[in-house]
Amino acid sequence: MGKTVVFVAATMTNPGIAGVAKGTSEAAGAIGWNMHVIDGDGTQAGINLAFSQALGLDPDGIIIAGFDTRPTARQVRQARAAGIPLVGWHVIDTPHPGTGSELFANVTTNVGDVARISAQWIIAESGGSAGVVVFTDLSIPFARNKSQLIKRALADCSGVKVLSTEDIPIADSSNQTPQRTSALIRRLGDTWTYSVAINDLYFADAAAALDDAGKPGDGAPLNIGAGDGDPMAFNSIRTGHYQAATVPEPLLEQGWQTIDELNRALSGTPRSGYVAPVHLTTVDNIDGATYWEPADNYREHYMQVWRK
Repeated sequence: MGKTVVFVAATMTNPGIAGVAKGTSEAAGAIGWNMHVIDGDGTQAGINLAFSQALGLDPDGIIIAGFDTRPTARQVRQARAAGIPLVGWHVIDTPHPGTGSELFANVTTNVGDVARISAQWIIAESGGSAGVVVFTDLSIPFARNKSQLIKRALADCSGVKVLSTEDIPIADSSNQTPQRTSALIRRLGDTWTYSVAINDLYFADAAAALDDAGKPGDGAPLNIGAGDGDPMAFNSIRTGHYQAATVPEPLLEQGWQTIDELNRALSGTPRSGYVAPVHLTTVDNIDGATYWEPADNYREHYMQVWRK
């Protein structure tokens, strides 16, 4: 009881990170832990400062969300020297950090599954003939790898062509995505029939430009988010507003898992190794998507574990 945890976010404008932070806060409160969220504001300087501020709080554990730890090597060394365990969310591609890793655990779904499901939806929905734009953030190794896996999976179908890969920092998506979308419409015209993005927020930011160009909300380009699955994305899918599908992650559950992993680290027990499954969400099954809704099953599970 009474542990202090700091959640260091790459940027809280990323709805995936915001969702995990919400779950982390809920879980910390459930067992009487204190939690602080520090926003890196989407810049390396901001992330470095946020990490340093986290260390200054002398916490019992730190959760790192959505950024590569290599540019923060100095802060990582300080944390290790102080015996502060680090748990990541989307820091590396695997949920199983290797021996000697600075991370005790890395909470993520199987990125290969997310990429494969997203690509297969485009192939199936298009009947094997699609012109695709990929939206990604190449500054984040996790996102870069995901977009590469998506393009590799799309390449399995000869009738599917990747027309463009748009590298847009998540933290600056609201500024860059509308302009890039308008430019893509002018350059690609009707050959652009599908889009896939490593985060749903790109489509929320592209919607106005698509609407201004006279593109129907439920027509081409048909858009699928390869990850996260925030409330806005769910609403867009329900209403046919410039997003047709997503492969969401259980963000709140993952937040609870970060606290569970820290609890394990502080208790001297191994990480859980748990990897949440993912599935395709479309208008046909959107009403069953509860990743942002109360989910008593996992909360009760963790509370039972922590009571022992």
